[in-house]
Amino acid sequence: MLIAPAMNAAVREARFAHDAPLDEAGARGAAAAAAAGDVPDADRYAHGPSEPCRRTAEALGLTSRTELRLADWDMGRWKGRRLSEVGAAEPEAVSAWLADPSAAPHGGESLLDLIARVGGFLEAATARAVGASGPQARAGDRVVAVVESAVVRAALVHALALPPTAFWRLDVAPLSLTELSGRSGRWNLRCGRPLG
Repeated sequence: MLIAPAMNAAVREARFAHDAPLDEAGARGAAAAAAAGDVPDADRYAHGPSEPCRRTAEALGLTSRTELRLADWDMGRWKGRRLSEVGAAEPEAVSAWLADPSAAPHGGESLLDLIARVGGFLEAATARAVGASGPQARAGDRVVAVVESAVVRAALVHALALPPTAFWRLDVAPLSLTELSGRSGRWNLRCGRPLG
């Protein structure tokens, strides 16, 4: 199960992979979701390494560990910049990035790389123990992870065997729960239930 982080300035400003703190509305929303008991029970809790993921997990009352494989999309030199700003400065690069899932004109990960990384986490979480020194996960364990919206979208593309270009057609609202159940090769989806 994947929870998108609560609202923050980077989401409001459409910035690439910016480590902005939760804004006041986001913090209130996460606290309300925790108070309402909206967070599902799980065997294991994790969060991406960004500040919004960590702070959302804390506000939800989760005792979770940082999972580096669930980091936000590596946007290289575009990190922290607005899409409109990059589009005005590098229109050809943005066009190539949007059209070709293997393109990485920013010097970070391509869309295909992101989908493969997140897909690898999903497969490992359902197939065998995760990390030799970390908590041991068994097949069938329920995992709740607070992750950036790009990670949720990549997980959906992988799990449902969608074409990579479908990534651009998926919207993930802040502080929403997306549930993937099943196992490698046979996933079921319950989309974007708001928390709080």
